[in-house]
Amino acid sequence: MRPIATVTTTTTTTVSDPNTPVLVTAQNVPPKGYKLTAARVERIAAAALTIKAELRRHPRAIPYEYTKGPGQWQVSWFSPGPKQVELAQVYVDDATGSVTQVWTGFQVAWTMARGYPGAFGRRVNAWYVWIPLCVLFIAPFLPWRRTRARADGPRRRAWSLLHVDLLALLGLSVSLAFFNHGTIGISTPLIYPFMLYLLVRMLLLGFGRGRPREPLRVYVPVAWLVIGTIFLVGFRVGLNIVNSNVIDVGYAGVIGADKVLHDKPLYGNWPKDNASGDTYGPVAYYAYVPFRVIFGWSGKWDPGDGWDSLPAAHAAAIVFDLLTLFGLYWLGRRVRGPTLGVVLAYAWAAYPFTLWTLTSNTNDALVSLLLVVALLVITSAPARGVVGALAGLTKFAPFALAPLLLRGVGPPPHRRDVVRYVIAFTLTVVVAMLPVLLHDNLHSFWRDTIAYQAGRSSPFSIW
Repeated sequence: MRPIATVTTTTTTTVSDPNTPVLVTAQNVPPKGYKLTAARVERIAAAALTIKAELRRHPRAIPYEYTKGPGQWQVSWFSPGPKQVELAQVYVDDATGSVTQVWTGFQVAWTMARGYPGAFGRRVNAWYVWIPLCVLFIAPFLPWRRTRARADGPRRRAWSLLHVDLLALLGLSVSLAFFNHGTIGISTPLIYPFMLYLLVRMLLLGFGRGRPREPLRVYVPVAWLVIGTIFLVGFRVGLNIVNSNVIDVGYAGVIGADKVLHDKPLYGNWPKDNASGDTYGPVAYYAYVPFRVIFGWSGKWDPGDGWDSLPAAHAAAIVFDLLTLFGLYWLGRRVRGPTLGVVLAYAWAAYPFTLWTLTSNTNDALVSLLLVVALLVITSAPARGVVGALAGLTKFAPFALAPLLLRGVGPPPHRRDVVRYVIAFTLTVVVAMLPVLLHDNLHSFWRDTIAYQAGRSSPFSIW
């Protein structure tokens, strides 16, 4: 008699997947509503060439059969022993008896590595959406006509490293294309050349090196950028409403907000379909509270809409995105006048990856928003401390910017400003963590955030 196994995954999933596997124990009797038996399905799955090769490598692997939604079977092979690991997974159509999907390796546990169409953001991944956005992002900054470096000099095209920066930002699309087709072995390494280039450029600029002699020029009327920004904002919001999905990140925000409203511990004891959703800082959940209050959440599964379609997650993603755009406008306006403000707002609206996160309804724009606000209040040491702490308690990585925010701009800060920054930063961390402390939830907080992420491995990183 085989031991009973349960299918577990460590993947980022979309909320709208109702096809939870149900273990079938009767081998020779079809389950209600199905035509095939579990034994027949296992033989069909084992005949797949990829599975034959996998079973040659793991001859002691143990198969289990599951129904997976209407008319579909799943057969999984696990390693023997008390700590079973899922080695292979096959989907079989009940009506035709044909194999529809075969997965081995890391694509067994990581469904997001399989390249399901539209799993992240849906229609935004279509070439007829993505490529035009890439063109719109870079086109206003391309030197379509020659300019004079000096009044008496020859005409030339004003290319600079800033154009390479824009191309590097768009170059990440190559990695995404392979990711969307499930070719993770290529998509993951392709991230790093562009990321390393951008990191080096930012570090050099931070130390005052590599700065072009002239700022990035706009080769179209600013009024066109204003009109383009308005159009793009409408397009982005509309696409979010009519053709987007909520992945587990946005779902986690709604669950966390619901816990806050009901005075429940934020960390630990999360729903099974988002068991690792408590991996973010508490501010990431507090930010969803207004949207949970306004749009609600029943906590019940709807076969047609998933978790109520999670309107609270949609609304939060839209608001975070729009506030970031407006923040960039005011930041640019403060630095170099309204033209730069329009340019920054347009660049945010046209950049396809910001739309990708928007239509996946994640909390990423919340981090961007808080960092933009930190730049807006950069002249105030206490304000920098407050916003820097809030940003760090979303996804923790912004804590790395705490020393930079302590430094501020201009001459080195006076001791009084340093003290004010540290006090504001510390008090904000304490206040934000207060619900965690009051619920005696600190151990679960550490286990499910820092410790979980530090010990987590995935195919989307080279280490």
